[in-house]
This record gives sequence, structure tokens and C-alpha cells, in this order.
Amino acid sequence: NEDMRKITAWAALIAVPTMVCGVYGMNFEHMPELGWTFGYPLVLGVIATACLVLYRGFRRNGWL
Repeated sequence: NEDMRKITAWAALIAVPTMVCGVYGMNFEHMPELGWTFGYPLVLGVIATACLVLYRGFRRNGWL
């Protein structure tokens, strides 16, 4: 079903930042970004890259 493919693709795109932010929201004491200036920008870049890769993959397969 065409509609279910689109809903699944968008849910997968939303799941990536939700998962990463969920892990980083646990308030650990020893996290990479706490001792490194570029930690948060790196994590945001990884999230954006993962979403972009998923988006391009779904577009190429005709799901979006």
C-alpha cells in the first residue's frame, strides 16, 4: 500500500533523532560531548546525516 510506505518512511526518519536524543537525555556523567567542545555539533551532524541518508534511500526506492 502506497500510503503505508510513506507513513513507515516518515516514522523511520523521525525515529533516528528520537533514539539518539533519548540516549543523550539520560544524564550520564561520562559523555563524549561534555569534555569536548565539538561534541554537541558532532552529534547533531550525525543525526542530520543519518536522516539525510534515510531520506535519500527512501526517495530512491519510491517510498517518499
